[in-house]
Amino acid sequence: MDIRQESLKKHAQWNGKIEVVSRVRIDTSEDLSLAYTPGVAEPCLEINKDYEKSFTLTRRNNLVAVVTDGTAVLGLGDIGPEAGMPVMEGKCALFKEFADVDAFPICIRSKDVDEIVRTVYLISGSFGGINLEDIAAPRCFEIERKLKEICDIPVFHDDQHGTAIVVAAALFNALKIVKKDIKNVKIVINGAGSAGIAIAKHLLNMGAENITMVDIFGILCEGDSQLDSEKAYMATITNKEHKTGLLADALGGADVFIGVSAPNVLKPEMIKTMAENPIVFAMANPTPEIMPNEARQSGAAVVGTGRSDFPNQINNVLAFPGVFRGALDCRAKEINEEMKVAASLAIASLVPDDKLSAEYILPNALDKRIGSAVAKAVVDAAVKTGAARITE
Repeated sequence: MDIRQESLKKHAQWNGKIEVVSRVRIDTSEDLSLAYTPGVAEPCLEINKDYEKSFTLTRRNNLVAVVTDGTAVLGLGDIGPEAGMPVMEGKCALFKEFADVDAFPICIRSKDVDEIVRTVYLISGSFGGINLEDIAAPRCFEIERKLKEICDIPVFHDDQHGTAIVVAAALFNALKIVKKDIKNVKIVINGAGSAGIAIAKHLLNMGAENITMVDIFGILCEGDSQLDSEKAYMATITNKEHKTGLLADALGGADVFIGVSAPNVLKPEMIKTMAENPIVFAMANPTPEIMPNEARQSGAAVVGTGRSDFPNQINNVLAFPGVFRGALDCRAKEINEEMKVAASLAIASLVPDDKLSAEYILPNALDKRIGSAVAKAVVDAAVKTGAARITE
């Protein structure tokens, strides 16, 4: 039985991957009075007097909402919020397993930006953080931006920022292997959706200076009237050489290919036009832009994919549990750029230089050190930048 059929069988057996478990025993009438009425009135009154106590007298301090509208679920596209529920439950299970964060799936039956924003805002008082998931671009950008403006808890679109954090960690270590500096390398990102745009912005924050983005219609170039607002903005901060054309035109002399696009779009002859010892991150799932063995045969020095059956899996699970663990621990107002940079560097640091190799640039996704290491780095950055409400 292949993994997909086995997974379907398991989901039928599990009947859901998460459940609500009580943290208190209620065996006696006194237990009932303490956990519920009449005793529960006291914490209610305390929170009424001091909103901040909602984080200390309830589980809100450790609870994240995993929110989707079901429009960009994995590689399946717009399959609807209910069909996205297995992914949201899986995300919640990963939160708990890797960082002891309680998470709950919220699947919204709307594609209207303002309706989604209003819905999430209205329930945000029950949570310590909001994780947006599998919402199609370009709406995902506007939803996140608007929620950040009105919510007093961290809002984080994992498809954007989680991906960017892990890609940056992988690139940081891959560049060590090929002995190149991020400030000097030419980076091509194929795919200008939510992940591609976030990766570009994050790498610029990490010190990259030469990035070219490519979408299905070609290279993003300033002045192209066909670009939507997000892509038009990205064209102003990337493609300094004002290149035009398609992916093959962008890749000539490039040091790094980052793919968040479609299967088999990167051809061997394209890699052969890249700079010496190129880095190839082909992350389309389940079929990457080029298979790893073919990329290496074409000259790639370091290859990463999104798959667990090849070396160097670039997987969001390396980032989001620890990022939220840190944000919740210091009760951060937001997850800012400095916190994301700190998370990337923390992930990269878990592979020591003496262990680093072309097939080992990232820690294994099951490495139990990751959540705490990322959380500590995020807390330190939050305190340093003033995003933390708890500083001790």
